[in-house]
Amino acid sequence: MDSTILNYIQNNKDAIFNDWLQATKENADERVTKVVSDQVFIGTSREFIDLIISNIKSSNEEFTSKLSDFSEKIVRLGWPLSFVTKGLQTFGKIVFEGMQDAGIVTKENQLKIVYEFDSWMTPMVNEVVNMYSTTWERTVSLQKIALQELSAPLIPVFEGITVMPLVGTIDTERAKQIMENLLNGVVKHRSEVVLIDITGVPVVDTMVAHHIIQAADAVRLVGAKCMLVGIRPEIAQTIVNLGIDLNQFTTKNTLKKGVEAALELTSRKIVNVEGAE
Repeated sequence: MDSTILNYIQNNKDAIFNDWLQATKENADERVTKVVSDQVFIGTSREFIDLIISNIKSSNEEFTSKLSDFSEKIVRLGWPLSFVTKGLQTFGKIVFEGMQDAGIVTKENQLKIVYEFDSWMTPMVNEVVNMYSTTWERTVSLQKIALQELSAPLIPVFEGITVMPLVGTIDTERAKQIMENLLNGVVKHRSEVVLIDITGVPVVDTMVAHHIIQAADAVRLVGAKCMLVGIRPEIAQTIVNLGIDLNQFTTKNTLKKGVEAALELTSRKIVNVEGAE
């Protein structure tokens, strides 16, 4: 980079930051300013400016390392990519206009300085976009794995009785997760009866029923009984209209009734004790 630009940025760093912060706050949406305190926003913004400047002074390896750490931070804060790229553009504009006001940019050297700016900013923008995208994709992938692990838990409620509460839609990928969790959980908890609770499943169509029936068949193969609970009236009507055969299931409309039936299947029951509070 031209030493004229570098010297101007280093000599006017604080003024550039203050102008950048004001311009950024005016244009930022609530996703950026409302989710963090002013102190965090200012601190992260200063890191951003320092990162831009370090691209001038640091080696490429050092800048890439700093950029990777910063990308992870802003992804966690929820800063959108558009805000980051706009911030780079705003920084370049503030520096160039400041150099114009200071008489550093003249008619004679304007094209040269514009070229120097473009040669510096464009590769940096590309690198920032690539690093942000990579970090975002990695974060989303990890979150997806975590959600999948939590989307179909098998919960022991009594000895030999476990419950799998299902919430949300069930697609082929999630059905595989349900099947895997069911089989592993039945063996791990030595379940005799498994209750699949579909209270939180908004729609039960032919595909969803097919996945549930497959899961129940797999549970029976490992020596446990499967019960379907949480069948709401509208779900029952849909099942009948679609001609879905659930005769191989014991079905109950609530989890409470399902647990009571499961206790009976394991030769137990809940009784009221006189005098108990």
